[in-house]
Amino acid sequence: MTYGELYRLGKDTLEKAGVPEAELDARLLLEWVCGTDRHDLLVHGDAERSAGEQAAYERLIAARGERIPLQHLTGVQAFMGLEFAVDGHVLVPRQDTEVLVEEALRNLHDGMRILDMCTGSGCILISLLHYSNDCQGVGADISPDALDAAKRNAERLLGASACAWIQDGGDAPEGMGAEASQGPEDRQGRISFLESDLFERVEGKFDLIVCNPPYIPSGEIPGLMPEVREHEPLSALDGGEDGLFFYRRIVEECRPHLCGGGMLFLEIGYDQGAAVSGLLEENGFLEVAVGKDYAGLDRVVCGTLGFG
Repeated sequence: MTYGELYRLGKDTLEKAGVPEAELDARLLLEWVCGTDRHDLLVHGDAERSAGEQAAYERLIAARGERIPLQHLTGVQAFMGLEFAVDGHVLVPRQDTEVLVEEALRNLHDGMRILDMCTGSGCILISLLHYSNDCQGVGADISPDALDAAKRNAERLLGASACAWIQDGGDAPEGMGAEASQGPEDRQGRISFLESDLFERVEGKFDLIVCNPPYIPSGEIPGLMPEVREHEPLSALDGGEDGLFFYRRIVEECRPHLCGGGMLFLEIGYDQGAAVSGLLEENGFLEVAVGKDYAGLDRVVCGTLGFG
């Protein structure tokens, strides 16, 4: 079959399966299989493709028709100009979360320490370190599988020399035993990871804390798209009955880990700006503000901890 015929086959199959953006996904999967770009459909649409490429493309289209996320099929997702590896253990990085990173970058200065709570794929923390100088960061998550994914992304995008180890309560990796007893300031690497139920095992203070917590109300999860409901980790989605469970804990528990004048940045759902802002104000945060995403919807709440 020709390149154009394969594309049309994929598009028609996905449209019949009710997949949103069927045309885009059909093209992206074809480009993934063939190692081409968006111009090939116009310029080389009549070029014959191999039987192997056709078979691989048809397998991916069939899987996408079953509503397996595109990013799980390709294994990657672009975020902040970087390419992150993703799988079913982490949320697929979304463009809306780039707003959180951009807001944090505006307040990030050389030499700062960052805590990324609920780090998932590590996309937030790794992006902040990639676009800053001499900063250090810790990514915390309750899921060891998510931490494995984050560590792989950090090693690939920041370099192995920038990475410490995943701190999971066990022994440090071979060759790092002497460092295991040192404090966070003494450990090698710009980035390390910690298995922790929110702040349970977090030590030390940070200049910035960033977090994209689970914030979808439990009752809304059955109505999510199949790609999200069936293929992304429930623990990274479910924010409790009103969607605010983790915000309450984070705002209350973060204070011992923020330096005076330090800032907390939280991604929120589009209708949670007032509620989350109220939580920060009730807990003594100053200069509380709500930032909007590219669609003009509330997406980030931030506040500054006073020096008192």
